[in-house]
Amino acid sequence: MNQKIVREITPLTESDFFTLFSREKQKFDFPLHFHEEYELNLIINAEGARRIIGDHVATISDMELVFVGPDLYHGWFTHQCESPLIQEVTIQFNNEVLNSQFLSKNQSSFLKKLFEDSKKGVLFSRGTIASIKDEIMQLKDSKGFDSVLDFMRIFHKLSLSSYTTLCNEGFHENSPAANSRRIKQVFDYMNKNFRNEISLEELGRLVNMHEVSLSRFIKKRTGKNFIDCLNEIRIGHACRLIIDTTQSISEIAYTCGFNNISYFNRVFKKKKDCTPKEFRENFAGIRVYV
Repeated sequence: MNQKIVREITPLTESDFFTLFSREKQKFDFPLHFHEEYELNLIINAEGARRIIGDHVATISDMELVFVGPDLYHGWFTHQCESPLIQEVTIQFNNEVLNSQFLSKNQSSFLKKLFEDSKKGVLFSRGTIASIKDEIMQLKDSKGFDSVLDFMRIFHKLSLSSYTTLCNEGFHENSPAANSRRIKQVFDYMNKNFRNEISLEELGRLVNMHEVSLSRFIKKRTGKNFIDCLNEIRIGHACRLIIDTTQSISEIAYTCGFNNISYFNRVFKKKKDCTPKEFRENFAGIRVYV
């Protein structure tokens, strides 16, 4: 794959609540790109295609639904897909539609979480897709304010559904940590100081907790231990440097806080299911153009 990351200027205007594109095709031919709008993408019958969201690369199944936040790299590529008829429905809207004031209300708490997670890319479960794909596909036939109500109903259901996030914490500078003031403090500190040695004792002083209690707290809130969380942040930043710079893998490892190149390679392989070199080759020739 030899693609450039391009900034897409979407056809969305100030007069639009959202735009929807529904198309049938035999291959994916749009380059890896980003834009300031939110995007919900439903893809059917494209098994074997490759999906890139930020630093996450995967081969997709026959049905998927992804929600991408503003300015996050994304794209789908034909790869091993041999389907003669791919269906794709794309919904785009800007952050004025469901703005921070709207999302700050108590009744919007699940929507707020979904929109925060979209900064890392959200992949919905197969069960969720099966239950909502018809509503998404029928949205193109909805008119006037009924289309707005249908749009809101879809996102309400998605906010209550099962999903996973795709990018590492460090890839998107503004990615949220967990719904906790202390966890946010811990993750903000790790994101700002990932290049340096960071200890649980140091973080404990930051949030006024004993290191043992903080360790349990992080595990409970994130499902990961402290080292895994820190490594995920460092790997996220490393992925960004691998994509956006020509620095050597060793330089990047040390820049991102890994003092042992073998350990860096081992952690990277575990997190990304490929070596740093293979990851760079996946993005060969890619540069950001703003």
